[in-house]
Amino acid sequence: MGADRTITPGSPLVVAIFGPTASGKSAVAEAVADGLGTEVVSADAMQVYRGLPLLTNQPERPTRLVAIRELGEEMSVGAYAPLAHAAIDELVRERGVAVVTGGTGLYLRAALGELRVPPPAAGGVRARIEAEYDRDPADAYARLHRLDARAAAAVHENDRRRVVRALELAEAGATLVSDDDRLWSRHMRLPTLQFGLDVAPSTLEQRIRDRTRTMFERGVAREVAGALAAPVSRTAAKTLGLAEIAGLSPQEAEERIVVRTRRYAAYQRKWMRRIPDLAIVDGNRPPGEVASAIVRAVAAARSALSRGALVVSG
Repeated sequence: MGADRTITPGSPLVVAIFGPTASGKSAVAEAVADGLGTEVVSADAMQVYRGLPLLTNQPERPTRLVAIRELGEEMSVGAYAPLAHAAIDELVRERGVAVVTGGTGLYLRAALGELRVPPPAAGGVRARIEAEYDRDPADAYARLHRLDARAAAAVHENDRRRVVRALELAEAGATLVSDDDRLWSRHMRLPTLQFGLDVAPSTLEQRIRDRTRTMFERGVAREVAGALAAPVSRTAAKTLGLAEIAGLSPQEAEERIVVRTRRYAAYQRKWMRRIPDLAIVDGNRPPGEVASAIVRAVAAARSALSRGALVVSG
């Protein structure tokens, strides 16, 4: 486990494309898939939901694992991983290659590797732990320290979400720390080439503003109102912009979404720097040019097979 694999002629290949929100990764991935004669598998935690195509920036053409859940359904990386593995395996079996893209780093890693994801907590466990934390955060944190000292050392007592999650895992016999350590392993399920789109901050800022403005012009406020007329799961409620559009004026919501999206993009850029064996690609160019550069890199990898063997992470 964790050793490199040697690609031989005919080996299945996965091409993964990661980048911050508004970097153009969806358009790039579609063009790469066209160039390689295959399809795209989404690794986006919120694009799995139906009912919010504008707010979640869903691709307009059919993409694997997009719009597969109702807004009232919960979703997790543990539920996503086997679906992603099945979609990728089908494409590499039928087309020889699969393209995976998305901005949710944990989902991307779950799609490409074998994360040890514990099963979801039994019904009522999270609510019980949340109530425990709300009654006495210090006492809840002390209990975490007794159950899992390493996890307690990795989270701050005031970080309610992570303390609750760490207690959930500890009660299930798992730990928050080992999952994080495993996240950055070089081990992949299949031979994989990974590319990261690097976009200048000023360019990314303008793209975020333009995309948000277009989203409102296309009627995202009506979309959100319609979605909230039915039950929305705890997971779906985390969709960036949902609360802002529901509770603020359009002008205030638009600006707040821009600010939050910019912060999220900065977080994704940090994520990108931690992904092992990532080839950085200049994303300041039009999507077609970026895709062409990636397709050429994939072709060069395949060409290396004729001269011997190519070693990649796997």
